Amino acid sequence: MRSVKTSKGHYALFLGITLPMILTGAVLWAQQAPQTPPGQTAQAPQALSGPGEAETLHVLVGRSLVITSPARIRRISVADPTIVDAVAVSPNQILLNGKAPGAVSLVLWDETGQSQEFDLNVDIDIRGLADQFREAFPDQPVKLEVQKDVVVLSGPVSSKAVADKMIEMAKVTSAKAVSLLAVPPPVAPGEVLLQVKFAEVDRSALNQLGANLLFPTGKMIGAVGTGQFGPASLQGGILPTPGAGIATTLANGTTTIEQAGFSLSSLLNIFLYNPQLNLATAIQALQQRNLLQILAEPNLLTESGKEASFISGGEFPFPVVQGGGAGTLPTVTIQFREFGVRLYFTPALTSEGNIHLKVRPEVSSLDYSNALTFSGYTIPALSTRRVESEMELRDGQSFAIAGLVDNRVTEVASKIPGLGDIPILGKFFQSRSLSKSRTELLVLVTPRIVKPLQSSQVPAPPYYPIPFMAPLTGEKPVPPASGQATPKK
Repeated sequence: MRSVKTSKGHYALFLGITLPMILTGAVLWAQQAPQTPPGQTAQAPQALSGPGEAETLHVLVGRSLVITSPARIRRISVADPTIVDAVAVSPNQILLNGKAPGAVSLVLWDETGQSQEFDLNVDIDIRGLADQFREAFPDQPVKLEVQKDVVVLSGPVSSKAVADKMIEMAKVTSAKAVSLLAVPPPVAPGEVLLQVKFAEVDRSALNQLGANLLFPTGKMIGAVGTGQFGPASLQGGILPTPGAGIATTLANGTTTIEQAGFSLSSLLNIFLYNPQLNLATAIQALQQRNLLQILAEPNLLTESGKEASFISGGEFPFPVVQGGGAGTLPTVTIQFREFGVRLYFTPALTSEGNIHLKVRPEVSSLDYSNALTFSGYTIPALSTRRVESEMELRDGQSFAIAGLVDNRVTEVASKIPGLGDIPILGKFFQSRSLSKSRTELLVLVTPRIVKPLQSSQVPAPPYYPIPFMAPLTGEKPVPPASGQATPKK
C-alpha cells in the first residue's frame, strides 16, 4: 500500500511501508527504497529486509522526506543532527529535512522494541547548476555527478579557460568540486606578425566616383570600377571554377560563360577577407584616383599573449599651470603630448590554430581650429579617432575596421582693412569661403603565425660568381692569411 503526503513548501517523497506477519508473531516493518537520483520518487519495496540489513535512502539538501509506518514509532536516532533533522509529525510518520550534504545512520524503534536501520544520504541539488552550465556552455558536453558533498565534473572541454570557469561555478554550489574534465594540451608558444595599413579615405570623392570592388570566383581576381561606367572587364581568359559561372548556349551552338562574383558597393564597412585575396591592387587603384591615402604601414612581431605597440607621429608642447603656495605665484611647466598614428595589439594562439586578437588603433592630429590661447600660449586641440576590437581569425585572414568619419566645415572670411568694417557698405569689400571635408579612417589588419625554421629548412647562403671582396682588375689577389705573423726587424 502506498500513498503520497505533501506539505506546503516541502518536496515530499513517500516510501511505502508494509506490515507482514511472520511465524514468530513479531512485527518487522521496513522501508525498501532502491537508490534513485535526487528528485525522483523511490519505488515501493519488493521484498523484506532481514535483521541487521540497512536500507538506503536519498534526500536533497533543503528538501524533505516523509516516512510512514503502519506501526507506532516509539524512538528515533540520527547519527548527526547537523546533516539531517528528524521530526515526528505523528505517531506513524517521520519528517526528514536535509540540512547539509553527507551520509548518516537513521534508526527507528516501534513499541515492541523492533528496530530498523537506514543509511540516509543527503545529496546536493545540482539541477540548478546543470541549467547554468547549459546556458553558459551550450556546446560543452559536460557531465555532472554528486557523491555526498562532492560535485564531480567530467567530459571534454574546448580550453583550460572553460574548465576553470566551470570549476568556479561548481564551487558556488559546493565547496568541494573535483574536475575530471579532458582539457586539450596547451598551445605551443609562437609568434604572431601583424601587418597593418592605416588609410584615410575621402568619403565625398568616393561617393561621387561611385567606386566599388568586384571579386569574381575562381582565381579571386579583383577589379575596381565606377558606378557610372561599370567595373572593368577581366582579360586573360580567366574562367570561373566549375559551377561558379552562368553558361549560355546560343542558336548557332556557341557557348558563353559569364563570370560569377559579388560586389561591395561601399568599401567602408567592417568585413573579412579571404586569406588568398590580395588587396594591394584595389588599394593601389584607390590611391591613383586620390581616394585613399596611406598614413602608416607598420609590421609588428610579438609573442603569443604579449602586447606590442607602434606610434608614428610626434609630440607637441602642452603648458600646465601649477598653483603656487602661500605668497607665491603659480608656475607654468611644459609637458609634451604625443599625437599621430598609434596601435596596440595583443595576440593569443588558440588550440585550434587560430589567432585571438585584441587590437586598438588610434589616429590623432593637431586641431588648430579649436585651439585655446592662454597667457600668450596657443594650445592646439587634438582630433582623435580611436577604436578597440577583439576577434578570432585564421592565419592570414584579413579584416577591416572603418566607420570613423571626420566631418569638418571650414569657413574663411577675408576683407579689405578699413573698408570692410563700414556698416552695410562693408559687405561689398568682404568675401567668405566655405569648404567641407568628410574623411574616414580605414584600418586593414592581417595577422600571420610565424614559426621557426627547422635546420633542414634553412636556405643555402647566396652564391657569388666573383669571390667576396675580390681585388679589382690589375691588382694582385690577396693571399689568405695562414701561419704566424713575423714582425719586421
